[in-house]
Amino acid sequence: QVQLVESGGGLVQPGGSLRLSCAASGSILSIYGMNWYRQGPGKQRDLVATISRSGSANYADSVKDRFTISRDNAKNTEYLQMNSLKPEDTAVYYCNADITVVVGTLRNYWGQGTQVTVSS
Repeated sequence: QVQLVESGGGLVQPGGSLRLSCAASGSILSIYGMNWYRQGPGKQRDLVATISRSGSANYADSVKDRFTISRDNAKNTEYLQMNSLKPEDTAVYYCNADITVVVGTLRNYWGQGTQVTVSS
């Protein structure tokens, strides 16, 4: 069984920074693409950033140049460094990853989410 556990959310003032972490655990063979999504109040869940196993990253236009996604393959962990935070970044942030636990079987997993609130 695979679990993704996020941490690092909280309350921050506009212009501040937070770093989210997502640790994968269980009988993992390999982790491929890792992603961060977010869902604001009354909104749909949107893709924020993606990172390949080799470290190639892509971002939503709304967070480009403010957020940085990274990963540590040895620790099965991904990160989201969020700088210059705005009130509109307020959302529940979810990590997501494509993981194999058995050779030839790739599945997509979600974390439980962590709340980020940007407010003065």
